[in-house]
Amino acid sequence: MAASATSLPSSLSLALLLLLLISMVSSSRASEVVVGGAANGGGWRIPSSETAYTLNAWAESSRFQIGDALVFKYDAAQDSVLQVTRADYLSCSASSPVAQYVNKGGEAKVELERSGPYYFISGAPGHCEKGQKLIVLVLSPRNAYARVSSPAPAPAPAEHEGPAVAPTSGAARLGLEKGLGLAAGSMLAVFGLGLF
Repeated sequence: MAASATSLPSSLSLALLLLLLISMVSSSRASEVVVGGAANGGGWRIPSSETAYTLNAWAESSRFQIGDALVFKYDAAQDSVLQVTRADYLSCSASSPVAQYVNKGGEAKVELERSGPYYFISGAPGHCEKGQKLIVLVLSPRNAYARVSSPAPAPAPAEHEGPAVAPTSGAARLGLEKGLGLAAGSMLAVFGLGLF
């Protein structure tokens, strides 16, 4: 009986440690993402030319989740960030924005609180018409997990294939979190049955 009395506290401490680890991973989901990419110096600005890497091309290569924050870096004396409707995005209308974000210390942060599309344009006259606008698509939690657990079928061959896009850290986080959740469930089941 002494053996089972000493193994119970170590089993409970192991289970608590595992639950603590899972909660740490779960709370680290949200991240701050520099608009335009930190590697490119970020920046909320007019694209340099029609063939330049646009903000929408950057957004299409990224994965956004509920709880993430977009960081727009720009000079507040020269520009602003407006969240608008789809119609206002398409027409570059800044007359009735959904939200206008405050620049603090050279950047404005936008919390992504729901899944679906977000539309942003520059509030500076003429900037949107020159391409300073952005659509961000935030994945729903169900779709985020589905992308990790069930891979999509291989695409049909294309006439011209570009470079492959590596998985983002968001996908890696989801995979790690799902794996830790399964491990925790297995460990709790083992402890519950008294097999350990």
